[in-house]
Amino acid sequence: MNDKIIVAVDAMGGDNAPKELVKGSVEAVLECGNLLVRLFGDKDAIENELAKYEYIKEQIEIVHTTEIIGTGEHPVEAIRKKKDSSLVVGLKSIKEGTTDAFVSAGSSGAILVGGQTLVGRIKGIERPPLAPLIPTAKGVSLLIDCGANVDAKPSYLVQFAKIGTIYMESIVGIENPKVALVNIGAEEEKGNALTKETYQLLKGCPDINFIGNIEAREIPNGDVDIIVCDAFVGNVILKLYEGLASTLIGKIKGGLMSSFKSKIGAILIQPALKKTLKSFQADKYGGAPLLGLKGLVVKTHGNSKSADVKNSILNAIKFKEQNINEKIKEHITKEQIVKEV
Repeated sequence: MNDKIIVAVDAMGGDNAPKELVKGSVEAVLECGNLLVRLFGDKDAIENELAKYEYIKEQIEIVHTTEIIGTGEHPVEAIRKKKDSSLVVGLKSIKEGTTDAFVSAGSSGAILVGGQTLVGRIKGIERPPLAPLIPTAKGVSLLIDCGANVDAKPSYLVQFAKIGTIYMESIVGIENPKVALVNIGAEEEKGNALTKETYQLLKGCPDINFIGNIEAREIPNGDVDIIVCDAFVGNVILKLYEGLASTLIGKIKGGLMSSFKSKIGAILIQPALKKTLKSFQADKYGGAPLLGLKGLVVKTHGNSKSADVKNSILNAIKFKEQNINEKIKEHITKEQIVKEV
């Protein structure tokens, strides 16, 4: 089993735990023979869910824990007091090196606090950002940050741009990705104190392809590869994006079923429409990695279904195989050496 990639899954985190977390884990191991999933949580509850499926038993293990961190709990207090929770024990497995990655749909605050205190930041990283891929007309773009740093400094956003560049080159395969700063206008002088100062700093960075500001309405076009913003703005963009996509898909389906003629038309266009709509489903892209930590931590949606969980696990494997953390560490180390010189 030593040659396998071991992914820890918080089986008790999220709105649909443990059902969807277990189902997604089973789907992941059925798709990847080089994977071992360790499910952290209540053993009896997990075993009851696993009994519903057929899978290679050697690819899923259970680590029994007795506590659960809820979404309404204070993150710092929860991490400190609930030491036998599925989230805390799972994160500690990353620090101890017994697993290669950790996936959770649990409390965002607890994951962020636990990630920084239990796993630890790479030296030189000011604040680790959450960075999901979002669908666009031309493929995908990286939204960084979407939930980790609500109150950000210009230096944080500059580092997000650099981390995002490494991610898009290594994971998505985009050479010299285009970076833009979210703002209320395209002009250089637009925005608040944060965006104005950040703009000037990004403009002076030789190691990123900064193309200027981007307004929110331009994001779906896909002309930019990396969308930089603080977590408050990023989370609003992400939630609106998801809600609007879901509403539009529902409206389209409702319209096609509204009359006999439209139903006939729906049958004719169904293959093409299904393919198009699928490209805008969030579960296709899995969760968001918390970049800049010493280990791999992936946060998936709190209401994740099995498809989200499966893709988050498979993405974690990709992150491990591409050595994303090592590349970020190498880049930050080089920067520090240059500054010292």
